Amino acid sequence: MIQQLVDGVLVGSFLSLGAIGLTLVMHILRFANFSHAELLSIGAYVALVFDKLFEALLPVFATKIGPLSMDWALVLALFASIGITALSAVVIDRLVFARVREKGGELSMVFASFGMALIIRNVIGLIFGLQSVLYSDEIAFAMVLSRDPLLLVKPDQVFVLIAALAIMVGLHFVLSRTTFGFALRAVAENPALAQIHGVNLKRMIMIVWLLGGGLAAAAGVFYGLSYQISPVMGRDLVLPIFAATIVGGIGSVYGAVLGGFVVGIASNIALSILPSGYSPSVPFLMILLVLLIRPHGLFGEARA
Repeated sequence: MIQQLVDGVLVGSFLSLGAIGLTLVMHILRFANFSHAELLSIGAYVALVFDKLFEALLPVFATKIGPLSMDWALVLALFASIGITALSAVVIDRLVFARVREKGGELSMVFASFGMALIIRNVIGLIFGLQSVLYSDEIAFAMVLSRDPLLLVKPDQVFVLIAALAIMVGLHFVLSRTTFGFALRAVAENPALAQIHGVNLKRMIMIVWLLGGGLAAAAGVFYGLSYQISPVMGRDLVLPIFAATIVGGIGSVYGAVLGGFVVGIASNIALSILPSGYSPSVPFLMILLVLLIRPHGLFGEARA
């Protein structure tokens, strides 16, 4: 049970990053973006391409980092992935969602997001194939944290947890200590009121897409360090990310962080109780439970 708890915390670290961008988009634009998890796939595969590119052009960066399975080329690829995925999110919004937003309602946006998810997933499959791939074939042996009870953690998982927490702390300081952060939080809480007070709503929407896309890219790369990446990883992650968003409360960044860890821990603990085939249903059950007991989530507020 303790091992599942530790694994759940590690899984929750990248679920939280994915949920932050989703909760902001859902709160500001008021639609369930089912294509958001595909941004994790874009980020993971962009990092894969740049990792191989940097290794070929700059062999010195192919050096492995200590006990980790990753090399310095993948670190550079991570930053490239964050930038490109963030821009991809803005382009998707400009080409698809913004046009649907002008002519249709919330339901049309949901259908458009379903379509975008299918398009992105199949394009990735056509380009990279349907097989799962790894960033590195290097074997990173697990560290023994405790022998009684037995606790095993891979160095890559520790890195993912530390990096994800560092990003969250950095985001916290941006949101709580800067003018931009105050404006972003104001838009997340009440877009109409923020616009009345002089906040450029269109610019803030673009920044939200940039922020959500960048965080999704980091989450996708961190997922790839712990698991294999595949064109269907977005399909597998969309429900846990939505569960984290709803549990934490739509519109609450801190709720999304907490929700990610709650969903990660609950899903992994369920593996020790339920047959493995039933574990994917845990996020769905959590969504139903939260909607029944506290429809606006742990940190969310009821909206008119």
